[in-house]
Amino acid sequence: MSRKVYINGLCSISAQNTFDNNVFLDEIIKHSDTVLKTVDPNYKEFIPPASARRMAKGIKMGIVASKLALKDANLETPDAIITGTGLGCVRDSEKFVSTIINHDEQFLTPTPFIQSTHNTVAGQIALELQCKGYNFTYVHGSNSFESALLDAKLQLENNEEDNILIGGVDEIGAHTIEIHKVIEHIKKEPVNSTNLLNSGTKGAVFSEGANFFVVSNNKSENTYAEVVSISLNNTLNKEKLLLSVLDFLKSNALEVDDIDGLVLGYNGDMEYDSYYDTIKTAFPKALQLYYKHLIGEYYSASSFGVWLGCKILKKQVVPEVTKLNTLEVKPIKTILLYNQYRGENHSFTILRKC
Repeated sequence: MSRKVYINGLCSISAQNTFDNNVFLDEIIKHSDTVLKTVDPNYKEFIPPASARRMAKGIKMGIVASKLALKDANLETPDAIITGTGLGCVRDSEKFVSTIINHDEQFLTPTPFIQSTHNTVAGQIALELQCKGYNFTYVHGSNSFESALLDAKLQLENNEEDNILIGGVDEIGAHTIEIHKVIEHIKKEPVNSTNLLNSGTKGAVFSEGANFFVVSNNKSENTYAEVVSISLNNTLNKEKLLLSVLDFLKSNALEVDDIDGLVLGYNGDMEYDSYYDTIKTAFPKALQLYYKHLIGEYYSASSFGVWLGCKILKKQVVPEVTKLNTLEVKPIKTILLYNQYRGENHSFTILRKC
């Protein structure tokens, strides 16, 4: 029989003050922009300043979030490190390509190229922690983090490892932002975060962030939640969406009424938010929540949804700012998360209270 999988530690660096695990969305930063930046910890407290200066933003976020997640789990070194990212260290990619163009392909500095690969973050974390185990990075668009979580879950269930550090991390770069604005993947006009779902415009509010977790097959005093199941679909017709989620629940011996909390990845894009509307109608008795109005959209933003779900299950407190409906559901035992990006890479995740 396969073993259960638990989340024993976590940390989030986002466009809100979330890296301090002692607070839980107590003070909300309201945004009114088309691109959001993270609220950063003092990186010098965790990384030597000389090293930090040479590191890409994604690497710094990943190292600090991973260290804080491990501290939260009372663990020094994991057995494996698995990350998910959509764009990797995109700023260094932009820097290297710009240098090629500006210098006629001559006198190129190799550092930005070396640091531009998607697996740089996982590699740097391993060097920092002196972790010589399994090290892997998934680059599957908005399913990147879920792919990392699924990999870790399978390894733990089969007793291959005891503790695995996983994370979703993405940074934003100036050139990438401009491209996404041209193709209308980013909103043209600033939107107040409290009114995101009523924007009635194309595109999302883009952002960056890092959300890391320590997953284990051993339950501890600090355990946040059990990872029950994950389902990934690269393509899924809107007509088949409800059937897919019902089948997913059935495969885990669950009914619609067993879901106490529904965490949805609404991002204010008028063309694609209807996917969430479809799911929402099927769970009228569940507490319905959203989060991208707080932290923006990026390829691994769904990892923040997992962070939110874990916090709610452990604390049994639901921040008002995340509520889509006003149902009082207590205790909150089972949470279903659903995310997609521009109609592709759909993911369902079930978390359960321990």
